[in-house]
Amino acid sequence: MYDYLVVGSGLFGAVFAHEAMQAGKTVLVLERRDHVGGNVYCETKDGIHIHKYGAHIFHTSYEDIWNYVNQFVKFNNFINSPVAYYQGHLYNLPFNMNTFRELWDIVTPAQAEAIIAVQRRSITGTPKNLEEQAISLVGTDIYMKLIKGYTEKQWGRSCSELPAFIIKRLPVRYTFDNNYFNDRYQGIPIGGYNKLIEALLAGVEVRTGVDYLKERALYRNVAKTIVYTGSIDEYFDYKLGQLEYRGLHFETERLEEVNHQGVAVVNYTERDVPYTRIIEHKHFESGTQPVTYITREYPAEWKRGEEAYYPVNSEQNQRLYQQYAILGRQEQNVIFGGRLAEYKYYDMDDVIKSALECVHKRL
Repeated sequence: MYDYLVVGSGLFGAVFAHEAMQAGKTVLVLERRDHVGGNVYCETKDGIHIHKYGAHIFHTSYEDIWNYVNQFVKFNNFINSPVAYYQGHLYNLPFNMNTFRELWDIVTPAQAEAIIAVQRRSITGTPKNLEEQAISLVGTDIYMKLIKGYTEKQWGRSCSELPAFIIKRLPVRYTFDNNYFNDRYQGIPIGGYNKLIEALLAGVEVRTGVDYLKERALYRNVAKTIVYTGSIDEYFDYKLGQLEYRGLHFETERLEEVNHQGVAVVNYTERDVPYTRIIEHKHFESGTQPVTYITREYPAEWKRGEEAYYPVNSEQNQRLYQQYAILGRQEQNVIFGGRLAEYKYYDMDDVIKSALECVHKRL
């Protein structure tokens, strides 16, 4: 009998498995897909590491987490500086003086602050939905050109129908700084994320192509404790109802070009453009290959049996999740952890931090 059966080989599962093994525990990892790594998995073509399930850029302000991942693989100095495309114009992200200069042909922070202050006044009282919340934070121009269409594609519904709390705050910088993240540490693993996952799972028994929920009877008693990282409602066979998720569809194309868009990520913020962004993977690692690969990312309604990418953050879904969480706490010798099991959007550093805290409580 194993000490731990870990269901899922994404960051939470891989970190938990590694730490448990280092502590002398026996571990078996089951992975439904035909590869390990969850959504950080990369495919390599023409020497380019393609982020198969969307762009993943590691960033953190936790020095201990940065040191932790650097044990396994070195990171490059990639800085995420995406741009937004709207009706033939490019705007720097996050919203900063470069964005405002392009929008309004102004040059000083005071000019930008004045314009935004006037536009914010169109919203009075407590914002009732996402649209009003966004305008109250950044004004109408930024909202209409750079937020509205992108957000409606992402969530599959009008901004006026989305709850205000989804956008609690929006970063606005009155400096010429295109670094998307404020975190102190940032980069991409040199050689791709597979190197990180492979190092974490080195020496751990892993079985891919195994759907634990379909083979639960076979694996139920092979370990003293189960670490489950899949969807919590699916674990309980949707007995209380189905949580909502958003899906994603990716179209990857090989181009006979050295450099297609000049940046790793371009967001397409018009509602009529069906994809939300185009990723050019070679720029994550400053590639010099004679060809390039781009991926168009399309948001999609999620259906059972498809990959669930992120939760639909509504009050109704949170209430349902809390009911499932109660059931989860009643399960004997089962740990629920990670993005899907906790029905929570996690940055990668927070997933790793959560996994470390979880496993160290148990050891």
